[in-house]
Amino acid sequence: MFELSPFTREGREQLWNDLINRINSLQADMNRLFGDAMTRWDAGIQSMKPFFTETEKYFRQFIPSVNIKETEKEIVVTAELPGLEKKDITITHTDSALVIEGEKKYEKKEEKEKVHIMESAYGSFRRVIALPQEIDFSKIDATFKNGVLTVVLPKTEKARENVRKIEVKEA
Repeated sequence: MFELSPFTREGREQLWNDLINRINSLQADMNRLFGDAMTRWDAGIQSMKPFFTETEKYFRQFIPSVNIKETEKEIVVTAELPGLEKKDITITHTDSALVIEGEKKYEKKEEKEKVHIMESAYGSFRRVIALPQEIDFSKIDATFKNGVLTVVLPKTEKARENVRKIEVKEA
């Protein structure tokens, strides 16, 4: 019975060897993982080819940043749309949402150009912003200047009248 126990000399050696083999296997996997990445990086720098492949560029989808502020009289939505023009943007609304859509296109200039680093994101986008029911849809105003879209959504008179202060009591 003592011979079957892993705490015999042979059992301990076998456990130790299994552990060492697993650690070595993990080390080899990590070396392979990081080695491949560094080899790709070095190859990209040396040959001056882009680091990312054609399929990887789709992971960098353009999603504009949006800020929403509210005052007593209106809700103001601003969207940062660098590199776009007014003609590239479509704004629509329903009774419950404001929809900003468009596309930031990549213009390839020349076959011979070499891209060293590509951090800009491109592609079509669609942002849907939930709206309260108290918007006066007939008076919505939108402007586009220096790559920033500003949409002003005025509140109805009823919405402005329904604001009431709530007293906070000490517990």
